[in-house]
Amino acid sequence: MTVTASATPRRAPRPAFLLPLLFVLALASLALAIFLGVVDLDPSDTLAALTGHGSPEARAIILDIRLPRIFTGMLAGIHFALAGLLLQSITRNPLADPSLMGVSQGAMLAVSGFLVLSVYSHDTGSTTLQELPVQWLPLIGTFGGLAAGGFIYLIAFRRDLGPLRITLCGIAVGAVLHAIGIGLMAGWGSGRLEVLLEWFSGSLYARGWQHALFLLPFTVAGLAVLPIIRRPLELLRFDATVARSFGLSYRVQFSVVLLVACALAASAVGVIGPVVFVGLIVPHMARSLARQQTRIVLPLTIALGAIVMTLADLAGRLTGGAEEIPIGVVTAICGVPLLVALLRKTP
Repeated sequence: MTVTASATPRRAPRPAFLLPLLFVLALASLALAIFLGVVDLDPSDTLAALTGHGSPEARAIILDIRLPRIFTGMLAGIHFALAGLLLQSITRNPLADPSLMGVSQGAMLAVSGFLVLSVYSHDTGSTTLQELPVQWLPLIGTFGGLAAGGFIYLIAFRRDLGPLRITLCGIAVGAVLHAIGIGLMAGWGSGRLEVLLEWFSGSLYARGWQHALFLLPFTVAGLAVLPIIRRPLELLRFDATVARSFGLSYRVQFSVVLLVACALAASAVGVIGPVVFVGLIVPHMARSLARQQTRIVLPLTIALGAIVMTLADLAGRLTGGAEEIPIGVVTAICGVPLLVALLRKTP
């Protein structure tokens, strides 16, 4: 007697080959970014430059320009993607990204105010701040972003630390900070305006090893804390009452995850400026690929963040030529149709 199945078996989730595949894709995007650029280099000369040989021109282009720019972009992409995933989880808002918490706007205002003050000091005869904008922008932007996130947290903390209150506070405070920053820029008629506009658009132009080294401690600390907050992060997606029923210290864990997200986003914005859609779209891409395997969403987000930023920067360099297209413009142009496609697949 044979038994016939009355229903077809459920489709099994995708196996864990996704992570090795994305790792290979990350290496491929890294190789493309190294070998392709505005200046055409012979592949053999490029390989020689990577080992410290080759022509002086190739070594300068590869080791001093392309490599630090690529690694800075990859680290910033990881920061934006992780910050977006963390914020979307704790606020239970699928449209959350670093700008939701006012981090990008706080960094923008801090950089604007710093450059205005430095120009004012220079105009009065002091030359001590003449070079500070280039050297100090990452640090100033990071402090500004963290201060904005902390201010919004304190406002929400005084009443009820809930996802809706955090979201509304972030939108309101971010709008005010953005308006003040734009006002400073509009009323500022100095030569530093070009620097500020480039930073506002989100750019990896002239980013060197010092910028990658600035981001690296934030990256290491953020990745190191992920295993610790992994289980609280899963519970924070539920209502506070449900999360507490599992023994979670809701307010403490919410604050820790929020601090990690703000630190990652603020450091990235401080180095390359506000880059839109990376923190919003990459987590959705990771969830779409992971399907039921929620345990691999975090590593997928990390890998996709690095890949997206590398390819977006490469597209901006190749398309714009000598006058390259800022990476923030590329992610905005490509992000809208990608977001629409992802939303159409979302039930």
